[in-house]
Amino acid sequence: MDMGIRGKRALVCAASKGLGLGCARALAEAGVHLVMNARGAEALEASASAIRADFGVEVATVAADITTEEGRAAVLEAAGAVDILVNNAGGPPPGMWTDWDRDDFIKALDANMLAPIELIKAQVPGMMERGWGRVVNITSQSVKSPIAILGLSNSARAGLTGYVAGTSRQVAGKGVTINNLLPGIHATDRAVALDTGVAEREGITLDAAKAQRCATIPAGRYGTPEEFGAACAFLCSQHAGFIVGQNILLDGGAVNATL
Repeated sequence: MDMGIRGKRALVCAASKGLGLGCARALAEAGVHLVMNARGAEALEASASAIRADFGVEVATVAADITTEEGRAAVLEAAGAVDILVNNAGGPPPGMWTDWDRDDFIKALDANMLAPIELIKAQVPGMMERGWGRVVNITSQSVKSPIAILGLSNSARAGLTGYVAGTSRQVAGKGVTINNLLPGIHATDRAVALDTGVAEREGITLDAAKAQRCATIPAGRYGTPEEFGAACAFLCSQHAGFIVGQNILLDGGAVNATL
């Protein structure tokens, strides 16, 4: 399918690996020029080089922490005006409700709620003036089905979801859509970290921890960054202009809900 976005320009955050990289590669395959951000310069440059070689699009890189004011300023200065914004940042560490204090919540909110809101506020007005734009926020299945050990993520991402619900309907009339992708477990470094935690707590192997988690997913496996990226590219396409303020699960059926 021709996504109809060839030649447009996208800012993809946390794009050096995992789901962010999956999104960057899918957009590049659709002919979109990229500004890629991540904290680690070496991994970022390696991923950008591969995308240039594979798809022939322009790729600029900005190594910075998007969750900080300084990092966002550097990224926004390098990016300029973009047509597509993919908000992404690593999730806060797991734990239990007794583990977290105010500073932990503030850090989670900065990374997973306030940082994407600041980027939306910086980019969406220009999109509205030009009459077209796409924003995709990578959140989590925990927005629909809270995960006890991810209480920091549950809280911060739910806050972003509420913001998007109202904001998306205020900007849609100007040709700008804002939607959220809610990943379940995917084959990324984050999955390895979570499975490692389970393995250590339960005294089992990493493979056993993964198999245990796969058994809870109707699809029987972890998702891939490639299929996640394809969903992101569709939401950013010309064909998705009537999808507004939605929370789309990519979880292999793990969340058991009618709606």
